[in-house]
Amino acid sequence: MNMPAHPSIIRATLSADGRLLAADPPLLALQREAGADLGMGFAVPQLAAIARLSRRLGITVSRPVMAATDRCDIDMWVRARPEGEGVSLSVIDWHERPAVEVSIDAGRRDADIAALAEGWTWQIDPQLQFQMVLDGVDTHGVLPTDQPVPGSRFSSYFQLQSDADGDMAMLRGFAQRRAFRDQAATLARDPERQFRLSGFPLFDLSGQLMGYRGTAFPVERAVFAPLTQDASVTLYPTEFGRRLDRSLRQPLGRIIANADTISAQMDGALRPDYAEYAQDIASAGRHLMALVDDLADLQAIDRPDFSVISEELDLADLGRRAAGLLSVKALDRTISIVAPAPDVSTPATGEFRRVLQILVNLIGNAVRYAPEGSEVRVVTEREHGHCRIIVIDQGQGVALADRERIFEKFERLGRDDAGGSGLGLYISRRLARAMGGDIQIGGMPGQGARFILSLPAG
Repeated sequence: MNMPAHPSIIRATLSADGRLLAADPPLLALQREAGADLGMGFAVPQLAAIARLSRRLGITVSRPVMAATDRCDIDMWVRARPEGEGVSLSVIDWHERPAVEVSIDAGRRDADIAALAEGWTWQIDPQLQFQMVLDGVDTHGVLPTDQPVPGSRFSSYFQLQSDADGDMAMLRGFAQRRAFRDQAATLARDPERQFRLSGFPLFDLSGQLMGYRGTAFPVERAVFAPLTQDASVTLYPTEFGRRLDRSLRQPLGRIIANADTISAQMDGALRPDYAEYAQDIASAGRHLMALVDDLADLQAIDRPDFSVISEELDLADLGRRAAGLLSVKALDRTISIVAPAPDVSTPATGEFRRVLQILVNLIGNAVRYAPEGSEVRVVTEREHGHCRIIVIDQGQGVALADRERIFEKFERLGRDDAGGSGLGLYISRRLARAMGGDIQIGGMPGQGARFILSLPAG
């Protein structure tokens, strides 16, 4: 069923203390459905938070917002602007879609309430690291004695199980930044201990995801297959990868293409802020597409039957190609990429496209994290039957204690910027090792990083 979209801008005015002074009918209806009215505090928390942020910073703030009502979910693009002592809200885009109906019978509800009393509560940050673990009220001690500690990784404690359709409720929830329930999981150290996980997202006042808080409660008579040595097949089934591509890649491609067209104003002039919104949408779409690519690669390389092709290739030539692909991105940060000279040749063996993929990741990381105005050098050398290509930047380098940790899944060493998924280096090292090589880190901390890709000599 298609729900209506409101083509015009929907406006509201808030006082300095957060009371709703005036509102167009859709926003007023939302306020009343939340149990408030004109002259009362704005009762839609997502919109109220944007208004508070705009007033506190004294600037215009624009954010995507989703609100839920009994009859539908509402996707909005909201702009808040300080106006006098108060704040003016404008909803640029308002789309309603049917709410997902979840039918829970009384018996299921009572069982969930009982399970919550037996379970325990966890909280994780956006890097999937535990922040908090709290016991439930069960006197038998459901919380394991080897409970996770703050800072430890969620994936090192729980192993997620896919359902019959190859879906994982928790991953789907994370992708949509929505609550999830009934995610099957086992303890990594004891696969016979099975749990059911549920959780909901936490956001700060600016709308940024702070993490998830949820519950874990035991399953007395589990129906989930225990993990085996082929756990990667369970965790990343082929059907999951196909569903991911089918569900995300094509619509993301359309979103990016349409946003680029709007941003370039190919169909006519636009207000500057509309063109900027389109640029933001295209940038976010490309980030999501890169994440889809990373997850597809992860699904492939973690399968036991994964293999690569052995080809004759030239590392120096691949270094020049990767540098060329990233030249525009480097120029945006006034960074110079110095590639191997045209007459340099370094024969090696490996799979051409996989080596290029690794080098694009290594050079892209250097460009992303090196200081503006600095230099990234790409050099090659041959030693002891192996050829090496080295990406050298002038950043802070990588601490000795982090040089193995940085290759773990989803590891970003505490970085909170929007770039990267934390999978690139994990995938790159797995690919390098599959080709008979490796990736190591050199350089002294504080004097730049040296990422060294080695492959068998050609």
